[in-house]
Formats: sequence, C-alpha cells, structure tokens
Amino acid sequence: MNLKIKRLREEAVMPFYATPGAAAMDLSAVCPGGSITLAPMERALIPTGIAIELPDADHVALLFARSSLGMKRGLSLPNGVGVIDSDYRGEIYVALVNLSGEAVEICTGERIAQLAVMPIARVTPVEVETLGETARGEGGFGSTGGIANAPDGEKA
Repeated sequence: MNLKIKRLREEAVMPFYATPGAAAMDLSAVCPGGSITLAPMERALIPTGIAIELPDADHVALLFARSSLGMKRGLSLPNGVGVIDSDYRGEIYVALVNLSGEAVEICTGERIAQLAVMPIARVTPVEVETLGETARGEGGFGSTGGIANAPDGEKA
C-alpha cells in the first residue's frame, strides 16, 4: 500500500522505517531557526514539514512518541497518541511536552515521533436499553485479577 506524502518544507525528512521489522515510520522535526528549546513542563507543536493522504476513510494514521524520547530526553506526547484522520491534508505537527527538570533542545532532522497507518473499523452508534452480560460485568480498573481465565491460577 502506498502513502502519499507531500513535502511542505525544504528541510523535511521523508518518513522512513528504521528497520525491516519496524511497525511505524520515524518522523523528523523541522524547527524554525534550526531548533526549538522546551523549558521544563513547556509544551510545543513541532512541525514535520510534511502532509499525507491516507488511502481511504477506512485508514487512520496514529502518532506515537519514540521510546527513546521519554527515556533519554524526558519528552512525551501530552495527548498520548495523535490521531490523523483520512480527510486531513495539512502539515503534521507533533505535540511534545518536556517532563524533565531541565531545558531540552529539539533540532531540525531529529526523529521525534512514529507514524503508523492502520485500518480502522467504522461503526454505527446504536442506543440500547441493556448490554450483554460478561464475567467482568462493570468491573473497572484492576478488576480482572480474580477472573478464572488466567493460566494456572495466575493473577491477571
């Protein structure tokens, strides 16, 4: 499957898979003036210099933080995961927050996120009076520890 990518800025790096087994493509920053510095707890939208066209409405692009971003730099996506809808044609920006205790500089060309294209099920919401019964029922956070399907009596 092809993903149409439009380069919007001369310095933009085309997304790429870092290894043959990579599930997502790396996205790189294009910073005005060459770099952006984030103070502790500061948030910023980092441009990538690209726009994409997804194959159809049955696909979505998801933006994830690179694992090294948080561990080595203290940077995170404040929204957890970025969602790029199939009808969006603007520049992709990556929202980052500096969770470290010191300023962090992001430079043009630095890999800042991962882009995964995935099929998505489109559903029709239907309001009902009741929902089907399950073993879990309305049990929320931490409620599956006592459910009997765990192997060899392990706690889930």
